[in-house]
Amino acid sequence: MAETGVWPHHLRVTETPDWRTRRWEATHRRLFATALALFEDFGYERVSVNQIAKRADVSVPTFYAHYPSKEHLIMALPTAEMVGALLASQPAELPMGERIRRALPVFLAEMPPDEQEAMRARWRIIAATPTLRTRAAEFERRTAGMFLDSLASSSGKAPGPVEVVQTGAALVAYTTGLLNWADSNGELELVEAVDRAFRALSD
Repeated sequence: MAETGVWPHHLRVTETPDWRTRRWEATHRRLFATALALFEDFGYERVSVNQIAKRADVSVPTFYAHYPSKEHLIMALPTAEMVGALLASQPAELPMGERIRRALPVFLAEMPPDEQEAMRARWRIIAATPTLRTRAAEFERRTAGMFLDSLASSSGKAPGPVEVVQTGAALVAYTTGLLNWADSNGELELVEAVDRAFRALSD
């Protein structure tokens, strides 16, 4: 879906014969992998953009051509298309919260192992960095807004108070599940951690 530390789509490679696109994607992935390694070794707060660029053998302007900030290497938002596809995968007659609770575990279960491992690495860094944990909540609220916008677009009417509350609660649970997964040091599976957080909404 968050490009977000929540949404792993930025690792996917576009199948294209265009060598410029392939080179751009290779640099994008190299910057991401380099930054994660540095964050894990030294901590997110102690690593600068200059250090990431130097280790990845690119210029600082090249870094900013790929990521608006160091934070955006870790935190990301879904695209509108991804949000729309998630909602469309569930029956429209279901309550909004239920559509999200059903769609996200399926999305996570279908994630390729390499993307899931990259997601785990990102969320370990988020979980270990207080400023990023705070920012995760902000990205979560923005993602909830994207779900509500998608609902309005598909239904032709503005979401009501119930949809707003259900969407916000579902995204809080999702973020909580990801943080619990990261904090578990491998004891919890990704889908299990998110399912537990969603079940807590109805307990």
